Amino acid sequence: MSSTTLGMILFLTFVAATLAITFWASRQTKTAADYYAGGRSFSGVQNGLAIGGDYMSAASFLGIAGIIALSGYDGFLYSIGFLVAWLVALLLVAELMRNSGKFTMADVLAFRMSPRPVRTAAGVSTIVVSIFYLLAQMVGAGALVGLLLGITSEAGKVWTIVGVGALMIVYVVFGGMKGTTWVQIVKAVLLMSGAALVTLLVLGKFGFNLSALLGQAAATSGPKANPESFLSPGLKYGTEAQGLAGKIDLISLGLALVLGTAGLPHILIRFYTVPTAKDARKSVLWGIGIIGVFYLLTLVLGFGAAALVGKTAITEGDAAGNTAAPLLAQKIGEEIFGSVGGTILLALIGAVAFATILAVVAGLTLASSSSFAHDLYAHVFKRGQASERQEVGVARVSALVIGAVAIGLGILAQKQNVAFLVALAFAVAASGNLPAILYSLFWRRFNTAGAVAAIYGGLVSALLLVIFSPVVSGAATSLFKTVDFHWFPLSNPGIVSIPIGFLCGWLGTILSKEHNEAKYAEIEVRSLTGVGAEKADQH
Repeated sequence: MSSTTLGMILFLTFVAATLAITFWASRQTKTAADYYAGGRSFSGVQNGLAIGGDYMSAASFLGIAGIIALSGYDGFLYSIGFLVAWLVALLLVAELMRNSGKFTMADVLAFRMSPRPVRTAAGVSTIVVSIFYLLAQMVGAGALVGLLLGITSEAGKVWTIVGVGALMIVYVVFGGMKGTTWVQIVKAVLLMSGAALVTLLVLGKFGFNLSALLGQAAATSGPKANPESFLSPGLKYGTEAQGLAGKIDLISLGLALVLGTAGLPHILIRFYTVPTAKDARKSVLWGIGIIGVFYLLTLVLGFGAAALVGKTAITEGDAAGNTAAPLLAQKIGEEIFGSVGGTILLALIGAVAFATILAVVAGLTLASSSSFAHDLYAHVFKRGQASERQEVGVARVSALVIGAVAIGLGILAQKQNVAFLVALAFAVAASGNLPAILYSLFWRRFNTAGAVAAIYGGLVSALLLVIFSPVVSGAATSLFKTVDFHWFPLSNPGIVSIPIGFLCGWLGTILSKEHNEAKYAEIEVRSLTGVGAEKADQH
C-alpha cells in the first residue's frame, strides 16, 4: 500500500471520528453557554489537554521543526518563546479572566466601561488576530496534504486549503465549543504520541546521544564554509549582513512571542469552559506541562530532520521547511523498519499533523465568530436585545464568512513558513489586546477612551507596519514579489507596535475624565477572589 493510500485512509478515519464527535456535541448544544463555553463542564485536566491541543498548532509541529531544520539554533527561539509565553498567561491573565468574564475577552473589558465602543474594538481585534492565525494553519494544511497525498500542483494545494476550510466550518457551525474542545483533546493525545514516537526513534538512531545528533545535523545541513555555525546564534536572525535592523528584528520577534499568548482570543476563551477559578489554574498548569514537553521534542524533530533528511531535500518538498517533520518520520521509518515502515510512519505523522490543523482552526473560528455574535451583533447592533437563539445563529453564519476569508488569504500566503506567520498573529495580539486587558485588570484609573485607544492604536500600528514591511513586499519571500512598497525594515512589528498600544491606552485614559471607582473595586474583588464569578452570566 502506498503512503498516499495509507495516508488517505488514516486521514479519512480521523475526519470521520471528529465529525462523529461534532455531531454528538451538536445534540448537546442547546444554550449560548453550551455553544460558547461548552456549558462550563470541562475539568481542569480536560481543559489543560484542550489548551495544549489548541496551542500546539501547525506552527508548533510543522513550522518550528522546519525552521530549526533550516536555520539551526535560531529556529529554537520559537520553541522557547512560545513556552515562556505561557508563564505570562498563567501569572497575569488566566485566573483573573476566568473570574471576570462570561464568553469573550470583551466581557472583561466592557464590565467597568461603556460597553458599545469597547465591545466594537475588542470584536474587531479578535477577528483580525484570529484571521492572521488562521492564515498560518491554512498554509500548513496545503503543504502537509500536498506531501501526504502526493499533490504537487498549485491548483491541487489550493483545493486542499478550500477543503480544510470547509471541514473547519462544519466543526464550528455544528459542534460549538463542546465539539471543538473534544476534538482538541483527541488531537493533543495523538500529537504528543506521534511526536514522542518519532523523537524516540531519532534519538535511538544516534544511541540517545544528543551531541552526536547535533553534530550530524551541522555536518549535513550547516553552511559548507562553516558547518558549526548551524549550532550557534546568528544564522537567520541578527546576522552581520542584516546589521542593526536584524538584531532589533530578533528582539521584536522575541517580544511578540512572549507577550502574544496572553492576548490570543482563542486561548483566552478556553478559561471560560471550566466551572471554577481553581480549575482554570489547574488547566493552565496541565497545559504548560504538555506544551513544555512538546517543545523539547521539537528540538529533536528539527535537528533530526536536518541530520537525516538534509536541508536540500526539505526545501525541495517545501521552500519554507513546513514538511520537515513528516519527511523525518518517513526517513527514520525507512531506516529502521524498511520502506513499509517509512510509509506507515509518514502517513501516521501526516494524519496527526492534519488533526492538529483541523483542531486549531476550529478553535480560532469559534473565537472569532463568538466575538462577532456576542460582542458586535448582540451588544452593539442589537443593544443587548438579541435572544440566545439569534446570537448562536449569527455565530454560525459568521463562522462561515470568517472561514471563507481565511481560505482566500491562505491561498495567497502559501510560500510562507507557518511559524513565522503565527509570530505575526502574536505581534498583533500583543499590540492590541494585551495592553487593554492588563490595564483593565490592574489600573484603577483606566476608562473607556483608554481601552478603545489601546486596542485600535496597537492593532492599526501593527497592521500598518506589517503591510509596509518585507513580509508583504520587497523581498524574495514576500507575499507580493513583483512590487516593492516597504519602508519598515523589520519583519515583526512587535518592538514598535506593542509600546504604541500601551502608550495609546495611557494617553486615552488621561485625556478622558471618565472614571468609575465602584466598578473597578467590583472587578478587582471578583478577579482576585472569584467571588461572584458564578454570576458572571448576569452581566
